[in-house]
Amino acid sequence: MKILMIGATGTIGSAVYKELSAQHEMITAGRSKADFFVNMVSPESIKSMYQSVGNVDAVITTAGDTHFGQLTELTPEKNEISIQSKLKGQVNLVLLGLDHVNDFGSFTLTTGVIMDDPIKGGVSAAMASGGITAFVQSAAIELPRGIRINNVSPNVIEESLEKYGPFFPGFEPVPASRVAKAYRKSVEGAQTGQTYRVY
Repeated sequence: MKILMIGATGTIGSAVYKELSAQHEMITAGRSKADFFVNMVSPESIKSMYQSVGNVDAVITTAGDTHFGQLTELTPEKNEISIQSKLKGQVNLVLLGLDHVNDFGSFTLTTGVIMDDPIKGGVSAAMASGGITAFVQSAAIELPRGIRINNVSPNVIEESLEKYGPFFPGFEPVPASRVAKAYRKSVEGAQTGQTYRVY
């Protein structure tokens, strides 16, 4: 398969790239260190990326910025970070990518554990992930040409525990390599409209 991956250099993204690159042609996109540039906040940038890449069999994104902070300090402007990047950015990758994904291809988006298991300071990120989950479930019944869509919801990652561990007290971290298997399941499998929870 020819797979377009947005966010291949992050902790999860690099594990997904490693999981899939031995058997598939991987094309990367991101704001730096990628084959093609894309800014997920900009629909024009997304359109330009797809025009440059051409048709693919699958699109994976592990990218998307979110705002973390206490609810009492959350402003509409701070909340827009999660809405514009994590939520709208991923949704627009689907809306603008439909004509660039081959028949029976797939989209795989990324959410996160805090939409199901809240943490302090995570309300904006959880909101975005919940929106993506609803979008995936609904889009699955309308996507044309046999195209599938799923999302992966990982727990806090073992490799990121030093940085993020204090925000996830009592959570049992999972290795990035285990999370990467869920992306393989989404790309190579037959299911659609699913949320693969790796908790």
